[in-house]
Amino acid sequence: MGKWQEMTKEELETQYSPSRWSPRLDKDVVIEAHIKAVTEGTRNAQAFTQTLLNVPYGFSEGEKLDVYLPKKHVETFPLVLYIHGGYWQDLSKDVSGFAACPLVNQGIALAAVGYDVAPKGQLEVMVEQVRRSVAFAVQQYTGISGVYLLGHSAGAHLAAMVLSTDWAKFGVEPNIKGAFLVSGIYDLEPITHTYINDLLHMTCAVAQENSPLSCVPKVKDKKTCQVLIAVASTTHLSSTEQSQEYCQALRTAGWKVSLLDLGGTDHFDVIEKLSQENYLLTQLQIYQDQRYHVEF
Repeated sequence: MGKWQEMTKEELETQYSPSRWSPRLDKDVVIEAHIKAVTEGTRNAQAFTQTLLNVPYGFSEGEKLDVYLPKKHVETFPLVLYIHGGYWQDLSKDVSGFAACPLVNQGIALAAVGYDVAPKGQLEVMVEQVRRSVAFAVQQYTGISGVYLLGHSAGAHLAAMVLSTDWAKFGVEPNIKGAFLVSGIYDLEPITHTYINDLLHMTCAVAQENSPLSCVPKVKDKKTCQVLIAVASTTHLSSTEQSQEYCQALRTAGWKVSLLDLGGTDHFDVIEKLSQENYLLTQLQIYQDQRYHVEF
């Protein structure tokens, strides 16, 4: 898909290295700044919210949730499941609670999802782990009024794969009302030809089977969730093209989907800004329950 087949390995690696596309900071500095921002944001959220940390949803060491609960006790509440990025090999749930404060202040819970990143975890295993985390959450917390997926970069890919889940094998049908997919990758085959695959060891077959663009389910229920595909305004062309292609594929299959260009952001601060209540993407999440069945 796209024009990646015509690129050299060097050109592909430039396209799929978001740190090279930030106008704010040097490629090494921007990654350090991102880790600092999400770490400090998570530390702040844990200091000012009620939390349930390291809740196991499976048996693997990585299969844990950090849950940030609404300040006021309510019988029912929406749950945002945040799936971190890091090219399936970096970051963790431990630095993924930075978006919690604005949400819990409005009665919305956030759960940061842990999964086994590479080299311990392989991609198809990560996909199943994230699916299992969703099934666990809705079974464990019966007061959830609706589930909203929030994924960044590689996490957006994993969130998109959740949308194609056969829930019968999990014995549950989660009420997924919305998905916020931020700066995601939806066709994995180009990745297999870059340094990113050195730890993942993806074959072309695994990449194909786990590419959201290759497994878009047709909508059977008119009440299906809404999908918002968000892209940073300063990002590589491949990211924008993949977002546009996935948006069109979902729309063709009958999904309610919107594409949003978040102006003045790069691949990193497009998600970091979720710690700010007045950020557009934060506001869309806060009012998500009211926006169900309404276009973003």
